[in-house]
Amino acid sequence: MASIPDLIRTFQSGGLSHEELFARIDRTLAADHASARQLADMLSEENTRVPLPPGVYEEVLRRIERRGATQFEEGGEETRMETGPVGAPFMSSSPASSPSSPSSSPASAEGAGQALPAGEPAKGVGDTLNGRFVLEECLGVGGMGTVYKALDLRKLEASDRRPYIAIKVLNVQFRGHPKSLIALQREARKAQTLAHRNIVTVYDFDRDGSVVYLTMEYLQGKSLNRILRAPDFTGMPYAKALPIITGMARALSYAHERGFVHCDFKPANVFITDAGEVKVIDFGIARVFQQPADDADPTVFDPGTLGGMTPAYASPEMFEHREPDPRDDIYALACVTYELLTGRHPYERLSANQARSGGLKLQRPKLLTRGQWRALRAALSFDRATRTPTVARFLADLGAARGGMPPLARVGAAALAGVLVAGGFGYFAWRMRGADTRPPPEQAAAGAPAAPAQAPAPRAMSMQAVAAVLARQPCSLLAASARGEHALQVRGFVAERVGTRRLQEDLGAVPGVQAVNLDVQPLGDDKCDVARLVSPYWSGRRAGDALATIRTRARNGQLGEGTPLVVDITTPPFDTYVYVDYYMADGRVVHMVPSSRSRANQAPAGYSASVGSMGDWVVGRPFGTELIVLLATPAPLFDALRPEAEPRQDYLRALDRQLGPMAAKYGEDHIGADMAQISTHAR
Repeated sequence: MASIPDLIRTFQSGGLSHEELFARIDRTLAADHASARQLADMLSEENTRVPLPPGVYEEVLRRIERRGATQFEEGGEETRMETGPVGAPFMSSSPASSPSSPSSSPASAEGAGQALPAGEPAKGVGDTLNGRFVLEECLGVGGMGTVYKALDLRKLEASDRRPYIAIKVLNVQFRGHPKSLIALQREARKAQTLAHRNIVTVYDFDRDGSVVYLTMEYLQGKSLNRILRAPDFTGMPYAKALPIITGMARALSYAHERGFVHCDFKPANVFITDAGEVKVIDFGIARVFQQPADDADPTVFDPGTLGGMTPAYASPEMFEHREPDPRDDIYALACVTYELLTGRHPYERLSANQARSGGLKLQRPKLLTRGQWRALRAALSFDRATRTPTVARFLADLGAARGGMPPLARVGAAALAGVLVAGGFGYFAWRMRGADTRPPPEQAAAGAPAAPAQAPAPRAMSMQAVAAVLARQPCSLLAASARGEHALQVRGFVAERVGTRRLQEDLGAVPGVQAVNLDVQPLGDDKCDVARLVSPYWSGRRAGDALATIRTRARNGQLGEGTPLVVDITTPPFDTYVYVDYYMADGRVVHMVPSSRSRANQAPAGYSASVGSMGDWVVGRPFGTELIVLLATPAPLFDALRPEAEPRQDYLRALDRQLGPMAAKYGEDHIGADMAQISTHAR
């Protein structure tokens, strides 16, 4: 008997009418022992190759779901979700994304594992959910759910210009899985946690009777899978593929920094909007590799038990059921990148285990340089230990790291700088010639009046002399920049015993300095030890983008008792490990990152983040003038978490032991530091 893919291909070639197709499908479904999930996957795959008319696709899917519901009621599918073959595609793809909006109260697991009431039909095109969402078009299907374009009647009533949303409706057979409701609720929560321009997020999680669904913003476009599976697709030029690679990488990097691994990254889970935006979708089986501190039930549900994995993109470690790791996603990202550039899978769509046991060798794409090929090959390693450690490193090695310029761009910038210097010299010479207004000798002899005497021009200030003055200031972190030929801008921290008046006088005494603008904070003697430690790496003295910065959100640095302590940080344009420490008035240091509340501290290049935005740190006694210090280092400072709080001197000695050798090995310019001063007080 013909399989569903065979029937669809026959229909596409004109060999079957609509009625004949549906009749043959029914006979196949009655005899085929494959699960409804597997049949839905077959349908989706065929629809990706050559799209079916929407009405036909929806009708075939409805018949598959109806058959799945019947099987479940008879007990035939009750345990297949857990005992099915590992690696079968399980999660769906949904063309949706938007900034997250507050979730409604998540549904509890009550009722999980219940089948549809007898005779209740599956929801499909033309049906309405909760009297509000009209399902108008089927957009895609996966093992977990079917995605529809839906009309939101509330938005329509409000004359919203965009009344459409996307809805993922849980498939009938998946709703029967004992943990399915928990899975969907967790997917909703994770999607809202991962609020990023390149990651899909969801609006809400709800149910209509036994039908459970997610609501998401509706976007127009197509999946990367459809692009790659087009018959004439043979790969993209590197420059055209780079924005897609970068968008995918940024999404994964953002998720990894928050402790999530996607676990099923593949082309079908990447959506390209009509505007060219890249959206990574379906974090529905992402497993936490660093459990968030606010997750009170970390062992209740593990999405890995649902068998959600796609063999062609799964790392060898996933087949071994090892703990999820960002490098699992890096392997998948490299597979997709290879496919995007060449039009073919790096291992001919074999699983990593099959490719390794078969001794398959990677073929270098002709369009890649040697460096780019090394980067891609390292990310495709079968061994997690030798695989590229971070997404940021993968991008940097591939030549796509943010903040860097390709070689040609750097040459162009250097050439432009040369033109500006030459032009400046020519302009200076022209001014000198034009300034010589003395009459020629014969005109002077004729009695022409002499030009009035000009006062000598003020002596230009020397920034070297300014730097020498700043270096003499004790217990200070100061940086100066010129504002014109005779004005200075100085910022940073100055010792209280020096004060701003004396600093202004010292700088005003430098020849050529006529004006000094100070943007400095007084620093108490009790903070000199911290200033000395930070000084060699302080970003305030560095130019360009190689900065590590920390800023508080407190107005004028004032924080009252009970106020959350929130800081915003940025990292240098290279991979770093981030340390954020709170130097309290009582002589203790509280470690904010990494800590038991925020273990993840590895950051990609040019990364921006907020620390404490969830209210983890609240100002309390004792009160006074305190420091928050950021260190960004090229390697971990410590092998394990330090105590949540410890004496300042103990911590400074430990830092001093680590930072010196690290600076000698990597260079001081590869360590970034900054600090912010706050004043805390009682209510």
